[in-house]
Amino acid sequence: MDLVSLPMNDLRKLIGAAAPDAALLYLFLKAGGTVDAAGDTLHMNQSRAQTAASALRQMGLLEAPEHAVLRPAEPPQYSENDLRSRLSGGDFPLLLGEVQRRLGRVLSTEEMRILLSMYDYLGLPVEVISTLVTYCIERSRARGVTRSPSIRTIEKEAYHWADNGIDTLEGATAYMQADLERQGRMGAIRRTLGIDGRALTATEARYLGSWLDMGFGEKEIALAYEKTVMNTGALKWPYLNSILKSWCSKNLLTVAQIESGDGRAARPNQVGAVGSFEREALSRMLQLDKEG
Repeated sequence: MDLVSLPMNDLRKLIGAAAPDAALLYLFLKAGGTVDAAGDTLHMNQSRAQTAASALRQMGLLEAPEHAVLRPAEPPQYSENDLRSRLSGGDFPLLLGEVQRRLGRVLSTEEMRILLSMYDYLGLPVEVISTLVTYCIERSRARGVTRSPSIRTIEKEAYHWADNGIDTLEGATAYMQADLERQGRMGAIRRTLGIDGRALTATEARYLGSWLDMGFGEKEIALAYEKTVMNTGALKWPYLNSILKSWCSKNLLTVAQIESGDGRAARPNQVGAVGSFEREALSRMLQLDKEG
């Protein structure tokens, strides 16, 4: 029987993602299968297979497919006449109406030009742009932002989709589902850490993303947060990160494993006692302070 080697970092990411289809597809690919063949072999419909593939790409476990970007180096400068002509018929007026409805406001002339560029220059179909706008709105909400995303934010994401071949309704839907699931998990952790009423900073988001990639869930991060507050009196990101990195380095990824590996973990209310992981985290944090 041939053995398949599975890197520990990959396993941590799969465990942290809690996505069974993605894990199954990962094993299939490691055994020599392809994404195209996964549907029939694994009894997944196309939507499930694409969603699983998108989840693996989000985790960095699957490369984006080769996609040739066949467009001019610079987008065209649309004149007033160009815009009026495109608004007189075809699909663009329908797209504009749908985007304005979802954003809850009328777009300015400059914003219409940007939207036309997504449709005309990037070549994204109407249904893909519609999905893109929905994705950007839901992503903002998951991050704790109540206002609608700007057209510039949507445009930036549109370039990302176009450059990575996300140009079909099925591909767009799969990408949106995989990423919003991850954003939802980050939102739950944000609330666990007592961060409410504001969005995460870029640095905070990187911390949360790295913890999910390590394979930790909300309960494990909550335990590390409790230890952090007990020993420092507040949420200290480097300290919390050091605890989780210590657990990860010892392959302690669940609460049960952590409590077994650190005798202090099961007794967080014991006053004055500091476990080995906390001591290591505190040492690292103090070293960071000295270097800063």
